[in-house]
Parts: sequence; structure tokens; C-alpha cells
Amino acid sequence: MKINKKYYKKYAAARATKTDSKKNCTKAFLIGGTICLIAQGLGELYGIWLPEKMASTLVSVTLIFITALLTGIGVFDNLAKHAGAGTLVPITGFANAVASPAVDSKGEGFVLGVGAKIFSIAGPVILYGTAAGVIYGVIYWVIKCITGA
Repeated sequence: MKINKKYYKKYAAARATKTDSKKNCTKAFLIGGTICLIAQGLGELYGIWLPEKMASTLVSVTLIFITALLTGIGVFDNLAKHAGAGTLVPITGFANAVASPAVDSKGEGFVLGVGAKIFSIAGPVILYGTAAGVIYGVIYWVIKCITGA
């Protein structure tokens, strides 16, 4: 059976799930904003006792820990189903990207499962982010040497 492109597009459009963009964007905004609000509150709280730089670092560590914990017990994935892009606030999205493969592969053991697959999603981000940082640093250094600034 040969299917032409026009027929396939019509067939796929008829069976595709319809999404309510306004509702999804609103949920993403509210949940993502709530995550940011929690982070700001933690920063203000930690700022009472610690210097600003240390408080902001502790906020990041706290968000990573909470996200990894919630991913491990299956709560974060349910939240992400409703929030969509709202849970991709960079630090929580990254923590989830590291924790999810570890949770999924724990049945294969700690070495060949968790250890081998923990950075399967986040690994390329770390690799290319570090490489880009080195390249940009070298370019910056060369420009400073040439301009004498």
C-alpha cells in the first residue's frame, strides 16, 4: 500500500492530540514561576545567615537536591506532566536530566546501570558546555592580547 504525502498529512492531523496552548502556557508560567519564587525565598532566607555569594550557591544546591529527591520518588515527573516547560527552569531541569537516567537504570546495578547511564542525557551538555567555555576563554584571551586591554 503506497500512501502519498497529502493523504498522510491529513491522516496524521486527524489523529494528533489537540493541545490547549493557552492552558499549557499558563500552567508552565505558574509552576515555573513558583519554582523561581521558592528559589528567591530560599535565597532571602539563606542570606540572613550567609554572604550573598554563598547563599546563592546554597540555593542552587538545595534546588538540585530537592529535584533529584522528587525525581527519585516519582513526584517530579508527575509535576512535569502538568507543568511542561515550567519545570525546565535550568537548574531543576538539569538535575532531573541527571537523576532520571539513574533512576531508570538502577535495576541494571550500580556500575553498569546507574554509573554508566547517569550522564547519558546531561553528559553532552556538560561536555560541550565545558568545551565552549574553553574556546570562548581562548578567544577572549587572544583578543585581550591583541588589543592590549
